[in-house]
Amino acid sequence: MTDQSNRRISSPTRHRDGVRILDIDYYAPFLLSAVSSAWQRQTSAIYRSDFNLGIVDWRVIAMINIEPEITANRICEVIRLDKAAVSRSLKLLGERGLATFEATASDPRRRRWWLTEAGQKVHHDILAIALECEARMLEDIAPEEIEIHLKVMRAMLRNLDK
Repeated sequence: MTDQSNRRISSPTRHRDGVRILDIDYYAPFLLSAVSSAWQRQTSAIYRSDFNLGIVDWRVIAMINIEPEITANRICEVIRLDKAAVSRSLKLLGERGLATFEATASDPRRRRWWLTEAGQKVHHDILAIALECEARMLEDIAPEEIEIHLKVMRAMLRNLDK
């Protein structure tokens, strides 16, 4: 494990009564988790009430639209979800007529998924809501800071994937 203390201006810990504790205002994993949880709570409530879909379903719909004919394994790889959650979502999307699949000839278990016309409509509608929510979340943050944040988040993902 490398010592990152010389790479930081702030410290992820502080002392209280002589004991070293986390300072969650400066501990990156806490802040990432807190933002993610708040985001998911807010957006999931909208997706559930308006579309009867959860946040995982939206993420799967988005991936199918990004990469038509995508496999479940590829969805898991990109959005970093476990296979069971993705499988449940694909089953639901298929049953609701939002997505469909074709099995490959070499392996019938390896399905390639794409959105149906109804799925494209739901994607269009949820995308508008997702972008509105993102705009509210980023409100009052300078464009340059947003770009730095995105660059840092991509670097964090690369580091975690090593």
